[in-house]
Amino acid sequence: MDVQGFHHLAIQVHDVERVTRFYREVLGFSELQRYHRPDGSLRSIWVQVPGGGFLALEAVSEPPAPAPFRHERPGLFLLALRIPARARADVVATLARAGVAVEHETRWTVYVRDPEGNRVALSHHPEDPVG
Repeated sequence: MDVQGFHHLAIQVHDVERVTRFYREVLGFSELQRYHRPDGSLRSIWVQVPGGGFLALEAVSEPPAPAPFRHERPGLFLLALRIPARARADVVATLARAGVAVEHETRWTVYVRDPEGNRVALSHHPEDPVG
């Protein structure tokens, strides 16, 4: 087998425009493509993940079910994205300005949720925080 790296992650979301705004405006991802169903309705929006690959935000009809940040259900737990340690304070300030609550922090990682509750980690592991 010749796996060569990350290609994409598809996340099912109820409000694809709102979730896309989070990844675009808060995290700074660029929009790559929009796909529509035969009836013209929006099916998905793809956003570029810095460093390679993309997120495919796939529209579904069901609203998200609330869930605690940590739980015992199997499945995808979070999307972890790399940040430089020197940028951590700026990342936290940007999140605060955007009204995005920090759910949890560790020495190396800041944890938040996108507008539909999907967990996102912004991490500089194993590099220690600067300052």
